Amino acid sequence: MDVQLLLVMTGALFIAAFAHRRGAQAGIITVTLAAALSFLPGLPRLQLDPHLILGVVVPPLLYSATLNFSLFAFLRNLRSILGLGVGLVVFTTVVVGFLTSWLAPELGLAGALVLAAVVAPPDSVTTVSHGRELGLPRRTVSILTGESLVNDAAALTLFAVAVAAVTGDAGFIENPFLLFGWEAVIGLLLGVILGRLMSSVRAKVGNPTIESGLNLLVPFLAYFAAESLHASGIIAVVAAGFTVSLANYRTVPAGTPSTAFRTRLQEAALWPVVDLLLEAFVFAYMGLQFRFVLEDLAESSTPAGSTIGLALIVLLAVVLCRFAWVYFSYGRSQLALLVYAKRLARSLEPAAMVRRRDRRDRRGPSGGRGGRGGTSGGRGRPGESAGRRQGGRDLGHIETLTPPENLLVSWTGMRGIITLAAAGGIPLTIASGAPFPGRTLIQTVAFIVAVGTLLLQGATLPVLARMLRIDTSAEDAEIEEGRARARAVADAAGAASDDATAPVDEYAGASFDRQRNALTRAVRERAIDPASATDIIREIDARQEAATPPLD
Repeated sequence: MDVQLLLVMTGALFIAAFAHRRGAQAGIITVTLAAALSFLPGLPRLQLDPHLILGVVVPPLLYSATLNFSLFAFLRNLRSILGLGVGLVVFTTVVVGFLTSWLAPELGLAGALVLAAVVAPPDSVTTVSHGRELGLPRRTVSILTGESLVNDAAALTLFAVAVAAVTGDAGFIENPFLLFGWEAVIGLLLGVILGRLMSSVRAKVGNPTIESGLNLLVPFLAYFAAESLHASGIIAVVAAGFTVSLANYRTVPAGTPSTAFRTRLQEAALWPVVDLLLEAFVFAYMGLQFRFVLEDLAESSTPAGSTIGLALIVLLAVVLCRFAWVYFSYGRSQLALLVYAKRLARSLEPAAMVRRRDRRDRRGPSGGRGGRGGTSGGRGRPGESAGRRQGGRDLGHIETLTPPENLLVSWTGMRGIITLAAAGGIPLTIASGAPFPGRTLIQTVAFIVAVGTLLLQGATLPVLARMLRIDTSAEDAEIEEGRARARAVADAAGAASDDATAPVDEYAGASFDRQRNALTRAVRERAIDPASATDIIREIDARQEAATPPLD
């Protein structure tokens, strides 16, 4: 097993290198070649404990994505993120569950919901990590990244509830809503506490290598600590990641030498390597299961044709569920419907009510005519009340996506390692000792859906992104403008440190610290965007690294 794992990792990296040179997607090529290699005579089955996959592979991938994702961007797109990460998962589970129970009544509704919960969560971490290369707008990448950070927790909670309903085992908390509340709240608290504790310890170490090593432990500590308390390890990892990333916005006291810049530079090179290794392993592991999944299906009593047909229907269902949810929840159609509903309501009002409202609008909220009371300081159209303008402003700021963004978000629904790990974690027996009903069927369908979405959607997403030709010039200009403002703040702080009044006994990095402190204060005061500040802080770190002698 150890040698096989080593060979799998090595082969996956060679494939990734080949794909990189050819400009192709490494994941697609890895899955395809691994599936072909699985038919080699005498090749043993590489089968890992699902809990090992969830506890070793998933946490560092999520943690790395969180470290590179702004909490401010997460909060700014919270409605869309929760809608996709929680609402869509529940919607997909319900729709696919009832559809499967109708197509495969031998599973029962509870068993069908187990399958639905397994295939509900998309795995978008790998895709969004290359979002800018695909031409995805930054806001779209932010929404997809945020979705990938929360949807696993929702799906695994539904999975646990559905499995308990089939097996008849009493769960930690039987009420599903209370269970999800417990998992979310305790996981969040544990993640924040652990993140703050680790940040405090790292700040006192003063050795970049040790600090990076401690940071590598955070996702595993957060995950297993939360799981031991029946909380969500996924939420704990995400909360810890955000907490640790916020530590980069601490101000450094004057005259206090710090090696934090070396740690940031070292970790900026470290985490991409970790991501590459784990992603390569995930794709190889998925492909190597292909032959053995077919063998399990052949040995079961379920007809292979009907199982494959069910899998294709479920695959189509999860794709359509995402399209329906995105277009009805986040598309411009929602804004159009709201505007139309508002106009329709006004058209149905009696004429007398319309005249009274118009007179009230002209008088303004203070009862006067025109002036400051009617126009809120003279801004806006004459006769337009502040209340109407506020309502229009709120309506205009409903979170919507452009049609091309809608299509990209809808098509980014590839399933991955969470689906395979959850399917592998289905118990062998129920409480009575009987075999878990339809276990092989569920695992086979889950595998086909995961690989199918990867090959269908993952392979065509770059082509779709190029065909849509989304114009990101305005967004790119806004990003550059934000960086220019952040760079101006840093330059002003650096110029202030060069005057004659600066202390002569300052250490060499004091000027760099003042620039980063100025950026941190500007972010806290919301004068500049956090993403822009992060970009300039990286530039300052690189300059300080070039100007500072290496550590002994």
